[in-house]
Amino acid sequence: MTAPQEVKTLVLGIGNLLIGDEGVGCRTVAELNRRYSLPASVECVDGGTAGFELLGLLDNREQVILIDALQDGREPGAVIRVEGEHVPRAFLIRTTPHQLGICDVLATAQLTGTMPKHLTLYGIEPKQLDVGIGLSPEVEAGMEKTIRAVVDQLRHIGYEVKHNGIESAH
Repeated sequence: MTAPQEVKTLVLGIGNLLIGDEGVGCRTVAELNRRYSLPASVECVDGGTAGFELLGLLDNREQVILIDALQDGREPGAVIRVEGEHVPRAFLIRTTPHQLGICDVLATAQLTGTMPKHLTLYGIEPKQLDVGIGLSPEVEAGMEKTIRAVVDQLRHIGYEVKHNGIESAH
């Protein structure tokens, strides 16, 4: 494996902040950036509802960690981790239209040979998908679990991830 300093890792939160719990991916990367000091070789990005614009973000990445709301009938706030070839399939069950874009982006990356070597998805079961800003308490708790899981994953890869001493805003 390549030394951690050389590995180019992307943590990508996707979702729509204007549709309640659908914004959990974006909120999660915002909290990661706020609470932790990440090394320069780790990029933590709010991908919002972008579609094919995200394709360029995947180029030359060893590791990509996606975070999104993923509705598949679990309890609200439940977190599921999906890896490798199973990630594109997870987006076939769409919560919102942007997930079609992610599915297409991943398919294009695979066809063009730009698919990251390691792909992980943290999917958080939403409770409310109505127009409105903010997360339900259940999804907020799922976001906290996801933050810990992503930090643990980055540390396991070999990155030095330092807590800034900033706690949850809630």
